[in-house]
Amino acid sequence: MTTLIPCGDFKTTYSADTTIFPTTTSRNMVILGIAVLCLAPLVMDRYLLSLLIQIGYLGIAALGLNILVGFTGQISIGHAAFFGFGAFSSAWLVSNFGVPVFFAIPLAGVMTTAVGMVFGLPAARLKGLYLAIATLAAQFILQDFFARASWFSGGVAGTLTEPFSIFGVTFDTDESYFYVVLAYVVVMYILGTNLMRTRDGRALVAVRDHYLSAEMMGINLTKYRTLSFGISAFYAGIGGALYAHYLQFVSVEGFTILFSIQFLGMIIIGGLGSIMGSLMGTAFMVLLPESMQWLTDALAGSAIDRALDLSNSLAFLREMAIGAVIILFLIFEPDGLAHRWHQVKAYWKLYPFSH
Repeated sequence: MTTLIPCGDFKTTYSADTTIFPTTTSRNMVILGIAVLCLAPLVMDRYLLSLLIQIGYLGIAALGLNILVGFTGQISIGHAAFFGFGAFSSAWLVSNFGVPVFFAIPLAGVMTTAVGMVFGLPAARLKGLYLAIATLAAQFILQDFFARASWFSGGVAGTLTEPFSIFGVTFDTDESYFYVVLAYVVVMYILGTNLMRTRDGRALVAVRDHYLSAEMMGINLTKYRTLSFGISAFYAGIGGALYAHYLQFVSVEGFTILFSIQFLGMIIIGGLGSIMGSLMGTAFMVLLPESMQWLTDALAGSAIDRALDLSNSLAFLREMAIGAVIILFLIFEPDGLAHRWHQVKAYWKLYPFSH
């Protein structure tokens, strides 16, 4: 009873039962939402557009992590390192080989996929805490590689990269780059949704639900566990490349273990195993620090500000807020924002009846 499918609307074919949108209304609402977003650069300032762009490229990377953790049941504490590898790879391809940025972004995703599958090989033998430690090792290995491989990443000094351009048109402003990120978000989320409707997608879910039963049904656990790491790394690489060409500068300091924990927070808050939840959790995590800034500004000069010294403790408040929200969601809403959204829709479907 958590859908808005009208009573008596029965699916008569398998293809009809596995559509992306359960109803015509939901499909039309998504199209309308995308159309409204296309108008955002016309009415929003650069600050709000920068937040939307962050939600876009981080949402792509978060979806990749959700495919790995939420849909396949694996764990990764090194997602930020793959995000960074995609950023450095795209910058490296553009600066050293003259590859156009339009082609460098997907190529960076492919390169990150290869690296992700190499580090994903232990997933065939490890699980639980041991797999978490293996991915943590990947985080520190890649971080050290970024700092030392000056030929690839520019070392500790970082590297410059070029803005996105196609057919001689350069997208070097927030207003123009917003459309680039929006296009990638739409394409990557459609690909992720379609993946879950395929045989391979159902195999990933089977590995998560009960790997012994999945193996008895003929699912190759080694193949699909490694594949999930590759898909996750691909999404992280695409997101990282978009990040690189947005800032036009990439430095190793931006891809720490804390960033990996924030990615985990995005999918936990949004909802594990939910495509829509990945974007909702990302938006929540991006806007949470900004809301702390707004709260601090609102309380400036008040008795609370003088007692807690909020203006000088903003950085700590942001980190504390992220940790506190993750804990609260794990306790009170473990299924995330996506589950809550489905409950809200079900409530209005059944209103004013209780069932």
